[in-house]
Amino acid sequence: MIENIPSPPRDALVWPREIQRNRFLRREGNPQAGGDDTLGDFSSLKQLLTADTDLQRFPIRAYQYVIARYDVDGFRIDTLRYLKGDLPRLFGNSMREFALSIGKKNFFTFGEVFDPQAEEDIARFIGHNTNDGSELVGVDAALDYPLFDALKTAVKGFGPPAAVADMYQRRKAIERNVLSSHGDATRYFVTFLDNHDVKERIRFVQPGDAHRFDKQVTLGLACLYALPGIPCLYYGTEQGLYGRGSDPAVREALWGAPGFDQGNVFYREMQRLAKVRAEQSALRYGRFYFRPVSGDGQTFGISPFQQGVLAFSRILNDEEVLVVANTNTSQPQSLDVIVEIQLNEVNSGHRILYSNDSASVAPSPTRPTAAVTVHEVNGTTGNGPLHVVHVTLQPMEVQILGNQ
Repeated sequence: MIENIPSPPRDALVWPREIQRNRFLRREGNPQAGGDDTLGDFSSLKQLLTADTDLQRFPIRAYQYVIARYDVDGFRIDTLRYLKGDLPRLFGNSMREFALSIGKKNFFTFGEVFDPQAEEDIARFIGHNTNDGSELVGVDAALDYPLFDALKTAVKGFGPPAAVADMYQRRKAIERNVLSSHGDATRYFVTFLDNHDVKERIRFVQPGDAHRFDKQVTLGLACLYALPGIPCLYYGTEQGLYGRGSDPAVREALWGAPGFDQGNVFYREMQRLAKVRAEQSALRYGRFYFRPVSGDGQTFGISPFQQGVLAFSRILNDEEVLVVANTNTSQPQSLDVIVEIQLNEVNSGHRILYSNDSASVAPSPTRPTAAVTVHEVNGTTGNGPLHVVHVTLQPMEVQILGNQ
């Protein structure tokens, strides 16, 4: 007896038609418990054997069609490290070359490599390693999970600012031979402080004191908008949403639960930050330096303590923008910060471009130092001469300062 089994709906099939071949599909079900999580279907989505060179040309052509048909300007590539057979680099290279062939000179690709310690993994996929004999130039950038892990921890006061500096030093060593199609790869990483995959929003609401830690949000986002990269604001963060531990806790905005309140305090703060970033070219294109700080005016270094002060500069031509952030949740901080000696004359002032605290105190004029000890971010020690500014920060206050 032949059983009458209904055909599946067309949407349940694998498309395009060219990849409807058994040899292109893994056909082994979901990943095995305790096994390689890159090997397996994802619910109803069937895994392609992407190492097959005969298969690779079909998804490449399909996405080139999307560029031509819908005039898109870039692709975010989910779970990039799951692709085999050097397909991540081939895909990025193919999208860029097709876009160039039809007049799109700045087509942008970035991939998700979901691992806070993924610097080596990221470096395998982005740009071109000058030690590699291949002529391929892979995807342009990646989601910056290493920065997310270090910066969020520091912003919350659970880790030292030095951990953020160490992350960048490690990246510099790993990517010293990597160039993207846009130049310095790190400059184009997509940076963030919360998203759905980590099941946690940056904002924490303490029972009984809902706004106690609100300034951590604006402190973190001010750093994000001033650090190298393309800052990505996760939907709902600008509305003050909070939550952790489950999909519903971090996807409210996706399901349309809250209204879009343009008067929300977080929304207004994001407007202010976006305006500062738009007006200060150094925050988008400038060179990047961590700044040693000192509480006694004698010994300078990158803060190695939890709830310390994170300080860094962006410099473009003759403009320096200085960012200082006090991650301490209860204590103000008053300290000296090193600034570029050639761009900050003695007695010159700094203006506050942004502060997240209404009680902000303007920094003192630039002054020279006597003999001091400076522990640099690269592990060396120096003695000056230096120019410094003295800053006073309220708990969880961040200041973005422009030189005059």
